Amino acid sequence: MSLFEFPNHRPRRLRRTPWIREMVTETRLTPANLIWPCFVQEGTDLTTPIPSMPGVERLSIDRLVVAARRATQLGIPAIAVFPATPADKKTAYAEEALNSENLVCRAVRAVKEVVPEIGVICDVALDPYSSHGHDGLLEQGEILNDATVEMLIKQAIVQAAAGCDVIAPSDMMDGRIGAIRRGLDQAGFEHVAIMAYSAKYASAFYGPFRDAVGSAANLAGGDKKTYQMNPANTAEAMREVELDLREGADWLMVKPGMPYLDIVRRIRDRFDVPLAVYQVSGEYAMLSAAAERGWLDRQRVMLESLIAFRRAGADSILTYFALEAAELL
Repeated sequence: MSLFEFPNHRPRRLRRTPWIREMVTETRLTPANLIWPCFVQEGTDLTTPIPSMPGVERLSIDRLVVAARRATQLGIPAIAVFPATPADKKTAYAEEALNSENLVCRAVRAVKEVVPEIGVICDVALDPYSSHGHDGLLEQGEILNDATVEMLIKQAIVQAAAGCDVIAPSDMMDGRIGAIRRGLDQAGFEHVAIMAYSAKYASAFYGPFRDAVGSAANLAGGDKKTYQMNPANTAEAMREVELDLREGADWLMVKPGMPYLDIVRRIRDRFDVPLAVYQVSGEYAMLSAAAERGWLDRQRVMLESLIAFRRAGADSILTYFALEAAELL
């Protein structure tokens, strides 16, 4: 005889009223689970809408500071800063990434001066600074792994010196987590954490992000399949995660989010470590565009998607919905 049989067991009894549904809720979502990705641009008192991401804007540093203060008021613990680097500062060897006065470093210092309590996460990769739009150094059509890692170490140290709390390498070069960890420690930044983009797939869902940081045109005709992961693979993701943990990652990330919930769950089931997921620009754009056309209820699908990440096992969610979701929560 089954433990659960009708009519003795009627699951609808626990769905009858709002209070009982709330009491038996298994998965909780709060603003403390959210990380807000922000795009920063040069200028003063400027906001620039991103057409492919309705409702998302590039912010000048002064506007970013105001936004960071609002995020803390809503209970969002951290922001992730991404630069829209001016075209004239992009070069084949991405030297601007190592400039202690680059856009990201100035933004981090400004935010930390006015809103010291908020966490600041910095992307470590060369694509916002390279004229070719790739995450690593490119020579004769090939991405150079070890030479790129040497640059990433320097980039991470520059960001840590600016006040960054968490370094988040998104480049997918082999061995970069251990190298960056050693570099940070030797430079006196042993307290700075590393959030590794461990399972980052060569996804078609990144398009609007590349519009936002201005790398889409640079990458025209190219792809990142030689260093980002094959969307068909899951066992490979587990190897990447184990490598990053062995090298010193404090925090793991899966990117993109919704198409890769199985990866989130598989990592959660095997590793008891902090786990983030990135609801990427394409996911945001799809939901926003459908809502604009009246095909979906924006608030409901937004919260449902975020709950799905938590249910799959993510502790934290990078999402462009962060402010909006926090206000509702």
